[in-house]
Amino acid sequence: NLSNITHTTINPSEVESIISKMESALSAQKIEPKVAKEMVNTISDLLNAPLQSSIIFCLNRIIKIVDAIGLKLNFSTESINFTSPALALAVTKVHSSNFSKMSFAVQDSSDLQIALGTQAPINSVGAIALPSSLLTNLSSEDMPLASRIIFNFFEKTTPFQDSSLENLSLISNVISSSVANLTLSDLKANVTVTLQNTRPIQDNLTVRCAFWDFNKNGGKGGWSYEGCMVKERRANETVCTCNHLTSFGVLLDLSRNSPLSPIQTLVLTFITYIGCGISAIFLSVTLVTYIAFEKIRRDYPSKILIQLCAALLLLNLVFLLDSWIALYNIRGLCITVAVFLHYFLLVSFTWMGLEAFHMYLALVKVFNTYVRKYILKFCIVGWGVPLVVVGIVLAITPNNYGLGSYGKFPNGSPDEFCWINNNIAFYITVVGYFCMIFLLNVGMFIVVLIQLCRIKKKKQLGTQRKTSIQDLRSVAGLTFLLGITWGFAFFAWGPVNLIFMYLFAIFNTLQGFFIFIFYCVAKENVRKQWRRYLCCGKFRLAENSDWSRTATNGLKKQTVNQGVSSSSNSLQSNSNSTNSTTLLMNNDYSVHANGNGNVSSEKNSVSFNVQNGDVCLHDFSGKQLVFHEKDDADHKKTRVSLRRTSKRGSLHFIKQM
Repeated sequence: NLSNITHTTINPSEVESIISKMESALSAQKIEPKVAKEMVNTISDLLNAPLQSSIIFCLNRIIKIVDAIGLKLNFSTESINFTSPALALAVTKVHSSNFSKMSFAVQDSSDLQIALGTQAPINSVGAIALPSSLLTNLSSEDMPLASRIIFNFFEKTTPFQDSSLENLSLISNVISSSVANLTLSDLKANVTVTLQNTRPIQDNLTVRCAFWDFNKNGGKGGWSYEGCMVKERRANETVCTCNHLTSFGVLLDLSRNSPLSPIQTLVLTFITYIGCGISAIFLSVTLVTYIAFEKIRRDYPSKILIQLCAALLLLNLVFLLDSWIALYNIRGLCITVAVFLHYFLLVSFTWMGLEAFHMYLALVKVFNTYVRKYILKFCIVGWGVPLVVVGIVLAITPNNYGLGSYGKFPNGSPDEFCWINNNIAFYITVVGYFCMIFLLNVGMFIVVLIQLCRIKKKKQLGTQRKTSIQDLRSVAGLTFLLGITWGFAFFAWGPVNLIFMYLFAIFNTLQGFFIFIFYCVAKENVRKQWRRYLCCGKFRLAENSDWSRTATNGLKKQTVNQGVSSSSNSLQSNSNSTNSTTLLMNNDYSVHANGNGNVSSEKNSVSFNVQNGDVCLHDFSGKQLVFHEKDDADHKKTRVSLRRTSKRGSLHFIKQM
């Protein structure tokens, strides 16, 4: 009699003996109800045994024995169940061809009572509801095997301890369901699991739905979240949905010290969607502006900006669709949206990094060779590398993506979202990927600040106030262009968690709006194109020569600022004399000098006089432009040479002597 063994204090060797005898009994093809009931009572006694540590080495064996009892049980009725103080087991026959929805529930944890039917009773200790589409994915070979469904309820959760989860604790009983000996996953409709919490859970704590994975921790078993999410949570009850069948439980996450309250979740949601909507509109305007006006998109920085705006626009649009699609709870559609969201997020990060890399080449490295297919190579990196990363994550398993709950609204409904479910995939392909690009961009940001400080020291005191404003505008524009504000995520923890969550939501959802302000509204050449082609009457700007521009005394600083804030939209060169500078902006050649000089091309030479530091060149069509400055003795002091890289392309700095 197996049950007699557990009536006295037991030691590990006796536990091993009990487990072995049950496994031996289950080696038979079938077991009778009397033997099954005896095994259920024995396991219940084991779970209630005072020396709980003595059964740690055979935890998985106990769980598997319970499943085997239901699988090999011989009975003639439609269903049969067994209850004990620590364990309840129910087995019901089904017909795979006409299966309808079914529920299993347990009431009164002090005296377990099983309820089988189509609807679980209210206030159950634990319940599991199976959808009518449960068996529709079975193959023709598996259909005959799906003859019974097994339900288990563990009032004592001793076998389900996972030492690898340091900040998580089990706060519910464990309920499970299986169809014969089949593995059912990727269900068309999710399984719904309702479990009472063993203690009331405050709103500021996070709960997670999990299932017992026998393969974790080297075969010892452990909790996993894959395919499960919190549908509803209340102080005393948690409702989970999962796309597979196994043993389910609710875990309390102790690592979140300052999670968001329902009100804060609602406010941040409004901020996010309003910001994304505004950004999408202004990113569209920015894209149309740069694509429609050929003059402002001839140079590399403008072409890179177009790619970044396209990536951010697609990211915002997919993000706005995500929660709406999540409402339909269609697994395939949710995975698709999550994949696109992941891809466009990485593309946006990559183009921010390419902005910084181009700035490094233009402002620091000052490359002097023509790079063939420069933008094409950038496009391969900007759009191709994220595709490879997402493809790898998807190839490992599509279940890395899916529906997840990321908070709760004041009405108790979950904030559901299609995103990356696998923590490892998230931290490697999102957090790690962003960290690398963020460090590159911060480094470039610091380099530009140093360049601005050096230039500022050379300026006269009278112009410092004006240049300080230009500096601030340049730095602000660069901050959004390089995605520096995404760094707020690193500070969203501890007592300042909420503050940085709001800053992160506001500045990053409005990134597209700020790009429009700094790279359309604040740029003179863009405003001129608007006035020239979109305005009428006195606001309309007359057509000017493509090679005409006026440079002011402060043009050097202005151009440096605008060049920096537009990812080196201008390539500047400083002469050895502080009184002479040669600048290039958007295909319009400008010279700022204080003195007399000579401008020559391959075809002609033009002398000029500078009055108030202003000089203007007209109708230049040569391939190379050389600027000489002369001192008081009419000796040439410096020489700056620029050449065209294509028939209609920009002039690029060659060398300075």
